[in-house]
Amino acid sequence: MSTKTSLLFGICFVSYSLIAQTGPFSRFDFLIGKWSGTGSGFGNESSIIESGFHYAMDEHYIEVRNESLFEPTDEKPDGDYHLDWGFISYDKAREKIVYRQFNTEGYVNQYILIDSLSNDSALVFETENSENFIPGGKARWTIRKLAPDNIETLFDLFIPGKGYTCMGINSLHKKNKHANQSMLH
Repeated sequence: MSTKTSLLFGICFVSYSLIAQTGPFSRFDFLIGKWSGTGSGFGNESSIIESGFHYAMDEHYIEVRNESLFEPTDEKPDGDYHLDWGFISYDKAREKIVYRQFNTEGYVNQYILIDSLSNDSALVFETENSENFIPGGKARWTIRKLAPDNIETLFDLFIPGKGYTCMGINSLHKKNKHANQSMLH
């Protein structure tokens, strides 16, 4: 093998190794850990939120847990509680990041990461399937990285004939890099 061929092979091998090591979840590394903060919207003035993102099952998945406690209102004098759990996975056949989310309200959403709308400071997921929601309705979940320890999440709903409407915004700060199971309850 000539020196040029060896050098070219070496460069290609190192480049491939670096790409292969990043994996499909590398852009999610900043999320790993426990987060807490406040929210507004969702039919309520304010809420407190605990969120956790951690690698699961030999880093084949990212487990996501969100819990929100909403302040009391006239309609709900005891306040309200929301819980959703899910897993982010990589669908090799489609080469897509998929997020499957289960909610206490009975909704089951399957989102895909929209690469054309996502970048280093924003991850945008849109539903491709939703159980127990209105026909033709969709959801969009956006995570904005504001600083290494500060994110904002937006939840938008698409109602046929009305378009997308922002239903709520959460402002979260990282508590630590380890996301355990214990949350608000």
